[in-house]
Amino acid sequence: MSTQDLPEQLRELVTEFHEVPEPDKLQLLLEFSRSLPALPARLGEHPEELEQVTECQSPLFLTVELDGSGADAPVALFFSAPAEAPTTRGFASILHEGLNGLPASQVLDVPDDLPERFGLTKLVSPLRMRGMSAMLGRIKRQIHARLGE
Repeated sequence: MSTQDLPEQLRELVTEFHEVPEPDKLQLLLEFSRSLPALPARLGEHPEELEQVTECQSPLFLTVELDGSGADAPVALFFSAPAEAPTTRGFASILHEGLNGLPASQVLDVPDDLPERFGLTKLVSPLRMRGMSAMLGRIKRQIHARLGE
């Protein structure tokens, strides 16, 4: 498993998942689901500012903000997912922990195969894996839009 092409935050997360025995990976994902930050009140009051990721089996919404302009602007990620959707929340939490605060250029450079690198493909349905890929795709698309690309 190569992680050299990942930002440090993501590299650590991928390594953490690979250090856990396979039967415990879902438990680790569940732990991540509990640490997904709540939406700030300003977004909770304006759900239209969030984009639904329809590929997810559970209702998941996200938005991206840039703190400044240009490729070096730090990315802020915000997710909304129901507590009864721990897999979806876990994936969102991983992306939040691994990408939030990074410069836009680094987030855009994250390989599209990131979801497969966590070693969950045997434990999670292909549909759920597509949901995580779709989250990453939406994040990148929103960054491109905010950068005017």
